[in-house]
Amino acid sequence: MMATYILMAVIAYAIGSVNFSVILSKKMAGFDVRERGSGNAGTTNMLRSVGKGPAALTLILDILKGVVAILIAKFIVGNIASEANTAILVQIAGFFAVVGHTFPVFFGFKGGKGVATSLGVLLVMNPLIGGICLVFALVVMALTRMVSLGSIMAAILFPVLTIFITDNYIADGYNYIFFGIAMAILVIFNHRSNIKRLYNGQENKLSFK
Repeated sequence: MMATYILMAVIAYAIGSVNFSVILSKKMAGFDVRERGSGNAGTTNMLRSVGKGPAALTLILDILKGVVAILIAKFIVGNIASEANTAILVQIAGFFAVVGHTFPVFFGFKGGKGVATSLGVLLVMNPLIGGICLVFALVVMALTRMVSLGSIMAAILFPVLTIFITDNYIADGYNYIFFGIAMAILVIFNHRSNIKRLYNGQENKLSFK
């Protein structure tokens, strides 16, 4: 059983390590997005450095990484290793997909902040929680024009929601609060430079024009 969990971690990490912002920026703009703007390999920097179309495509593909990782975990339990705990395998898949996005083995371990991939994980793991976090993040972003603040606040909200929402999970019967805390810590850690700028009142704001 332990081998199944390790295999899932490796698969999810590999999926997360496919950094679409780097691939698309090189293909569509002729440069590595990590060399421009904030240096982050994610949707927001793609928007500022490459354009709306590539940014939208990056967002969709990064979300799908989280979705695919969770669905593979579900498939493994249903077809290969039925003795594995589905909820634990799903959580391993979700966490390591985000770790892969943050520290991609294929791109020098310098990736994005994991927000879009985390969203994909949440939307499949529990559509209700995923939807609430998404709407909450969008509202914060709309009010403040700060993508980072909306992402951080949604990350904090996720483990809180796991306390009160105990059903609608892709695999019930297991407490998701520790997973929520681990995901929140990872996303917040990835935003440490943003937090410093927020504290100093220097965080970049997104233009909706």
